[in-house]
Amino acid sequence: MTAKKELNSLKSPVIIALDVDNPKQAEMLVEELKDYVSVFKVGSQLFTSQGPDIIDFIHNKGCKVFLDLKFHDIPNTVALAVGNAVKMGVFMLTMHASGGIEMMRSAYEAAHSQTILLGVTVLTSIDEEILKNDLQIEISTKEHVSHLAKMAKIAGLNGVVASSEEIKYIRQICGEDFLIVTPGIRFQDSDKDDQKRTASPAQAINEGADLIVVGRSITKASNHEHAMEKVIKELNERSTETKTRKN
Repeated sequence: MTAKKELNSLKSPVIIALDVDNPKQAEMLVEELKDYVSVFKVGSQLFTSQGPDIIDFIHNKGCKVFLDLKFHDIPNTVALAVGNAVKMGVFMLTMHASGGIEMMRSAYEAAHSQTILLGVTVLTSIDEEILKNDLQIEISTKEHVSHLAKMAKIAGLNGVVASSEEIKYIRQICGEDFLIVTPGIRFQDSDKDDQKRTASPAQAINEGADLIVVGRSITKASNHEHAMEKVIKELNERSTETKTRKN
């Protein structure tokens, strides 16, 4: 089964980002939202606070884990880290594509196709100005993201993490079977916070994202379930509009 076909069993294309460091808050979010989504993201903030225990908790609730630790190290170290993540049974995990093809290929070999591997392209907190002035990368964000995505595919990874702005360029280079997971999701009327390249849930899916990662728009809401239902409503309206146009 291809990685893309594995998504067919998910309740929703939405991944909830548990970007909190309080285990009780994380557990509450899982309890409240597990009937809406299948996958919860565990990132550096929560994992360094709680370790593998939070992964076990999510699994025990019948849900999947997107372990978003963005590995970036020498190939052997990343391979060993991926091997340990596979033992924990995580559904997806990330590494920085900028670590190079050899690093990503080592991760691919260590995973033994037991988890979905994603290459992080350019963080959604980075824009063209930061890319050029701070990182001294002279090509455009779209060109750089596309280059990193191409490397990830060559290395054997299942897909990448990228903003909605680059999706169509990645599709042209990497094809329809390549997974694209899009973070930086905000409602149209929400603040961008520290994000530079954002999109609404419907915008990201319309551009061709396979999965979207939603964090603060839901987790910081006064009512998490109502915020989740707002996302679902927007996606359903988008689906209805798409079907109407096709007919």
